[in-house]
Amino acid sequence: MKNECQLIIIGGGPAGLTAGIYAARGRLSTLLIEKGLAGGQIMNAELVENFPGFPQGISGLELGQSMHQQAVKFGMETLMAEVTGIEVKGERKVVKTSEGDFIARAAIIASGSERHKLGVPGEDDLTGKGVSYCATCDGAFFRDRTVAVVGGGDAALTEAIHLVRFASRVIVIHRRDQLRATRILQEKAFAEPKMEFRWNSVVKAIEGNNSVRQIRLRQVKTGEESTLKVDGIFISVGFTPNTGYLKGVLPLDESGHIITNDRMETGIPGIFAAGDIRHNSGRQAITAAGDGASAAIYAERFINK
Repeated sequence: MKNECQLIIIGGGPAGLTAGIYAARGRLSTLLIEKGLAGGQIMNAELVENFPGFPQGISGLELGQSMHQQAVKFGMETLMAEVTGIEVKGERKVVKTSEGDFIARAAIIASGSERHKLGVPGEDDLTGKGVSYCATCDGAFFRDRTVAVVGGGDAALTEAIHLVRFASRVIVIHRRDQLRATRILQEKAFAEPKMEFRWNSVVKAIEGNNSVRQIRLRQVKTGEESTLKVDGIFISVGFTPNTGYLKGVLPLDESGHIITNDRMETGIPGIFAAGDIRHNSGRQAITAAGDGASAAIYAERFINK
């Protein structure tokens, strides 16, 4: 693999893979760098029902793999490595990775985000021992048990709906008195007899020795504290953008997302951003794919101008 090409794409989720398809079809020498499996967060989705072209739905794993295969077919190369920084040297963008430095005329940052933690006592100690951030990954371990899901958005309800296939009881804990999830997910959740809700509640601690045994809750309106016996807790309270390596390099908003214009251009010519890592992203696979296509189109124009 050459260490110099025309375009480097950082991140292999729907945004990065779509950018790879467009860039490779444009006959740009393109390298995609991904620290894990190509596909990104969507790989954790058992069934994706809202990606156009799949009326019966498609598994996140299959969708991610298919997008990667499509980009590779057109000539995109893939490197499994962790990106640690970016330097701008004239018209060259130097992407520093765990496998060495790689150089390109332009770069598209599509490295996505990671799930927020609650930051409460017991969370780190019991991760993998009843604390999880992925129902698709760990749901089957809780067959006929009681589990809690923390959060009220699309991701949280998707996790909860998946868990009712295994658990005997799924308790959704939300800090507000109404959900933020889309209506169709709310309808599915409220119609599920094995699911119940604890409104206006936050988790104060997760307790257990070698496994989760209970969680401590606080009612946000009254301040009253209580305990809830559970065998597992799935945390889905938002995401943190993977931009730690970009501080001081690119303009970021207060939450660490990259600020772009409608061409996906950042504050540095030749560096673009796409997908969940971008300020005001729609946080959907299809919007990420649209971002990736736009970023690749304008990156190609930048390179060829």
